[in-house]
Amino acid sequence: MSKDILFLLPPGFEDNGRYEYCPECAEVWGLLGYFPAIKESLDIRYQDIVRPRTEMMSLLGDAHQNCPTLVLIDLSPHAEKARIQTINGYRFIDNAKDIGKYWAERYGIPWPRGA
Repeated sequence: MSKDILFLLPPGFEDNGRYEYCPECAEVWGLLGYFPAIKESLDIRYQDIVRPRTEMMSLLGDAHQNCPTLVLIDLSPHAEKARIQTINGYRFIDNAKDIGKYWAERYGIPWPRGA
């Protein structure tokens, strides 16, 4: 991997008998809209709403299929405030707030409120 991988659900999908979006994925997309330079450092991959999400499972195993998830490359710095997990040799962050904390520490963007 040469870039951090960001797994997101698509902006809209069919679920629960209606057209929906993922609020946490939308939050991450909002951050990328505010700070587009971060987007250039990412390999963004959309996942289907239906599980299993085989691409994520191949990296992180069956228990880690949440979107958004940011998988960090080996050279990505550690962050003190973000909850970074490790499995199968991969470091990852599996929620919008901690992704925001990580980017605040790594890129110097504003912190998420309440973090």
